[in-house]
Amino acid sequence: MNEMQKTNVACVVGARPNFMKIAPILSEMERRDGFRPYLIHTGQHSSSEMAGAFFRDLGIRSPDVSLGISGGSSNEQTAKVMLALEPLFANQRPDLVVVVGDVNATAAAALVAAKTNLRIAHVEAGLRSFDRTMPEEINRIVTDALSDFLFTTEPSAEENLLREGIPKERIFFCGNVMIDSLLRFQDRAATSPVLEELDLKPQRYILVTLHRPSNVDDPERLGKLLEMLDRLAERIPVIFPAHPRTQNSMIANGLQLHGVHMIPPQGYIEFVRLMSAARLVLTDSGGVQEETTILGVPCLTLRENTERPITIAKGTNRLAGTDPETVFETVEEILRLRLSVCGKPELWDGHAAARIVDTLEQVLPKSKALR
Repeated sequence: MNEMQKTNVACVVGARPNFMKIAPILSEMERRDGFRPYLIHTGQHSSSEMAGAFFRDLGIRSPDVSLGISGGSSNEQTAKVMLALEPLFANQRPDLVVVVGDVNATAAAALVAAKTNLRIAHVEAGLRSFDRTMPEEINRIVTDALSDFLFTTEPSAEENLLREGIPKERIFFCGNVMIDSLLRFQDRAATSPVLEELDLKPQRYILVTLHRPSNVDDPERLGKLLEMLDRLAERIPVIFPAHPRTQNSMIANGLQLHGVHMIPPQGYIEFVRLMSAARLVLTDSGGVQEETTILGVPCLTLRENTERPITIAKGTNRLAGTDPETVFETVEEILRLRLSVCGKPELWDGHAAARIVDTLEQVLPKSKALR
């Protein structure tokens, strides 16, 4: 195909979970003749070392543009990304801007693209926690309202979008690209030596992730959750790859762990290995809820809500809330029992990216803009 006929696609990636979502889409576009994708890494939430490790693990090429934006409040991050993207989009005029997930960079890119009259595809559209105190919920709502093509991971997402007035012809159920990455690298993760390095036995430890502002920015709530983890560590080893946001909050508020094995953030391969061999995962991450559903690992979500209800209906996920005593009692129950798995969600089969790119090949030539 003539280079002039190819579709120029700006793929914007921000925080760490977005790497797993953009990787299969980028790979699928690069192997086809009709697309010319270029990768913009905003830098949100990741140190350069963490970002580099994830890019290597997922086989993502070096970004075409690295903005190096990190730190600051949700609004500061959004503003910085918008200011950086505006001249890029104005000069390059991509045929399509692809955004994934619900981080600040996602909403920022959608806002700039819409104001520059560029078409937008949102991957992982329609998820709702119905909790507008979460910055991620605002990002989801704004991005979906501005997008031309909305790719959903589960049926409830389409229901949410239709309820909000999004035309059905803009919505496409294609599956979960995060699971594409998980299934692609699952065998490689099984060979990781991380368990041996940490002296862990499969099924004999709990894995913990905490990074949501509602859990880690409030020193009283975080302190009580850390105390609960120390209590659990008296019962079973607890491994805690601490997110930079959580570490900073602990340092700022003089909070410490005593029995918990706190380790640095892990690369993707190491983390999948830790997750797949855990007896139980405690998390406030949306992506971990999805991954444990496919891995069949019991998951307790340390939140009052989830934007991924299918992980409860079809997977091993349970909402535990944030009350430390309730969480502790629920963990005790799960350690005694086994959670049943109802089956994998529809189209969580490792081929979501192919379906997304197939759809774009069909719909892009038919419409200059749907707004």
